[in-house]
Amino acid sequence: MNIFNILSEIEKVDGEVFERLDHVSRRGMFSSMGKKLSAVAVPTLVAGMLNKAYATTPGALDVLNFALTLEFLEDEFYKKALSTAGLIPDTDKPIFAQISKHETQHVAFLVGALGAKAIAKPVFDFTAKGTFADVFSNYKTFAIVSHALEDTGVRAYKGQAGNLMAAEDKPLLQYALQIHSVEARHASVVRRLLNSRGFVPGAKGWITLAQGNPTAVYAGDDVLTQGGVNLTGLAGKSNEAISEAFDEPLTKDAVLAIAKPFIV
Repeated sequence: MNIFNILSEIEKVDGEVFERLDHVSRRGMFSSMGKKLSAVAVPTLVAGMLNKAYATTPGALDVLNFALTLEFLEDEFYKKALSTAGLIPDTDKPIFAQISKHETQHVAFLVGALGAKAIAKPVFDFTAKGTFADVFSNYKTFAIVSHALEDTGVRAYKGQAGNLMAAEDKPLLQYALQIHSVEARHASVVRRLLNSRGFVPGAKGWITLAQGNPTAVYAGDDVLTQGGVNLTGLAGKSNEAISEAFDEPLTKDAVLAIAKPFIV
């Protein structure tokens, strides 16, 4: 995300954004950012401005707090993994360090956007009530849970997009979808790692039926009905090819059911 383009992009869907933010000029704002703030501080400042301008409707607040719950989960998951000696091979640490960095930024952005309305971070059980008892002692288990959580994040953001399509929430929709695309890249790189490490031989960077997916987390990867249309046997295409062409959004309730075992 290019932070210095954020408000200009918002202006495309909300011509009054600068009035909403009570700044005297676009030039003055960017000049102040460029001279006084480090690159790390800018996302927090912008998130705070968005909180004042946009995160006021109940629907937007609900969606953002829902997203924040998942980001808290992922953020703490990777921090704990990276601090666990001997879990992640040195050759793979840069992958998960980068993912962890993104998750921390997502949390900071959402907390900044929500301000005082942000939920408190839950207490997590990354074994999912014992389902993945060795998640921080077995690298294969950790990697599989990682890709399951990332896939859940992708579907969660996709499932909530419609709830942010009201005109007043379109800027929030834009940023939710930006996080969605990053979560998708995380899921892809971890899936490829499952193959390269031999954990799930042949795993691709995209979903192919239930390849490598722990059904204890989500059991719908092999769904071939999309938009109410059963695509089985479509034009002689294989079930694998059909499943690769779509990824289904999940409702809030469905995502919370997935996340529930991970929350104390």
